[in-house]
Amino acid sequence: MIYIIKFIYSFVLPPGIFVLLLLAAAVWLWKKARKQAWLIAGIALLFYLSVIPLTSQTLIRSLERQYDQPDAVQGDVIVVLGGGATRSTPDLGGEGNLGGGAANRLLTAVRLHRMTGLPILFSGGQVFSDSGNEADIARRQLIGLGVQDIDILVENRSLNTEQNAVYTAAMLRERGLSHPVLVTSAFHLPRAMGEFRRAGVEPEPFPTDYLASGGRLRLYAGMFAPNSGAAGTTGLALKEYLGMLAFKLR
Repeated sequence: MIYIIKFIYSFVLPPGIFVLLLLAAAVWLWKKARKQAWLIAGIALLFYLSVIPLTSQTLIRSLERQYDQPDAVQGDVIVVLGGGATRSTPDLGGEGNLGGGAANRLLTAVRLHRMTGLPILFSGGQVFSDSGNEADIARRQLIGLGVQDIDILVENRSLNTEQNAVYTAAMLRERGLSHPVLVTSAFHLPRAMGEFRRAGVEPEPFPTDYLASGGRLRLYAGMFAPNSGAAGTTGLALKEYLGMLAFKLR
């Protein structure tokens, strides 16, 4: 019963309610303007497909499965890419917090540091005027997690993945580091690897922050229920594909 209620709710709340409103508009126009009705119905279908887990999971899995997480790493530095931060928000020992994806990447880097003893280089600046400086926040949080300041490097100027790669590559050359372990979200890793290779660096990929479960994609009613989480994941996947297309056209 609980799953039936969840499925019904998915069409009562956004974005599901907008699918129903578009379909209602198509039905209302059917006798007056059939072509317009078909157009609205088509838009409703495309919108529906973009906000259900079946679509979002299929798209994001296609990105996340391109690199496997290695059993052991071989490198001389752990490079972590930022993924959003807030400013002036309360945190232990200061203000400002990394976003969920960036925090997951940081946690993975700390665990790798404890396993290998490799230094951590965090790359990410202040992308928007109302967001936090990712690398500066990461430094404070790394110290709070027990990483020694001497083992922390920060690149706090980059605003996108291309700049992550270019600025980080320059820092690596300055410090004689040549075998980075690249830690970022699994869906982001294919584009990030391309940018680092173009910047003259061949990192070892280490995906983390998975959004889709492993194993075979399972079908059940909830996979067809629209929700904002699925819409966000679809948007993330499409952004990565557009980014990779732009990378190839540069």
